[in-house]
Amino acid sequence: MSLTLQNVTKKAGAATHISDVSIELASGSLNVLLGPTLAGKTTLMRLMAGLEAPTSGRVLFDGKDVTGVPVQKRNVAMVYQQFINYPSLSVYENIASPLRVAGLAKAEIDTRVREAAALLRLEPMFGRTPLELSGGQQQRTALARALVKRAPLVLLDEPLANLDYKLREELREELPKIFSASGAVLVYATTEPSEALQLGGNTATLDRGRMTQFGRTIDVYRRPVDRITAETFSDPPMNFVSAEIGAGVARLPGDVVLPCRGPLSGLPDGPVTLGFRPNHLHLRRTDGDTASVHAKVAVVEITGSESFIHVRHPGGDWIALTHGVHELKPGSPVELYLDPHHMFVFGADDRLVAAPKPTAAAA
Repeated sequence: MSLTLQNVTKKAGAATHISDVSIELASGSLNVLLGPTLAGKTTLMRLMAGLEAPTSGRVLFDGKDVTGVPVQKRNVAMVYQQFINYPSLSVYENIASPLRVAGLAKAEIDTRVREAAALLRLEPMFGRTPLELSGGQQQRTALARALVKRAPLVLLDEPLANLDYKLREELREELPKIFSASGAVLVYATTEPSEALQLGGNTATLDRGRMTQFGRTIDVYRRPVDRITAETFSDPPMNFVSAEIGAGVARLPGDVVLPCRGPLSGLPDGPVTLGFRPNHLHLRRTDGDTASVHAKVAVVEITGSESFIHVRHPGGDWIALTHGVHELKPGSPVELYLDPHHMFVFGADDRLVAAPKPTAAAA
């Protein structure tokens, strides 16, 4: 089944929650909706499912207009981060419930329930009710209920947020395989760029109800069409700085001079905005680094394997992401290094002008 949205807009009073979204999702495809909280991901899913009707525009299944068809008459499976289970039913019966409603044979129901439960490690909990489960176990029960339904459209709204790390990683790998084999259209909402990259497939970036870009996930990551998309698809956020191109160099605030190499080469003279990801703001000079930057430490976040170093520079507030533990005192000076080959270049309209070559070093 294919899913198509044509110029879909959703308004509530004076507020616009979804603005003129057009997208086509193919059978068997994995499609990530990526954006911060309130970007419109859940509203867009509800429009896809038929839980809400668009103010304008059309929703089509396999080319057939289903815009006015309610969710009860569509074969759709949806799982929210805030999971919903039937409190009086056992885990087994919660998973089996859509199959019983559909009138499937007892043997078929049992087979499907046990297959889904095995994937989500729920067999030992079959006899328990949701109130006897942890939050993660309840979320897995809701996921299993979506799995057994084998719907042609599956909508997962941040479904792994309540699971432990190991199970989350396993399901990120397994879920796309399961739904791809069934030919279902899988739509997966997340706020995390790293999760979108791990899932692969296609990604639509959303900002305040507007879809800024849609394409292969790795392509959107490597060549964001504009500054908003670049910000959305970078965690920590991409660093930005104004620059002036001229005489073969880019001049940044703080007397920083970058030679026009890589994406900067061949650009016309004039003002631009440069963007670079935190992992390309280095504490130590590496091959390719051609400019040193003098800044002051604002705060350091240490995760154990990595340190997020927030700095203040005449060009703005930046974040450096570096491996290892770095104990730097707030207010202390720090020298950082930049490589022009890792620069994204945006014009006066914030549209992408040039991007790093798609190599592992530039990822």
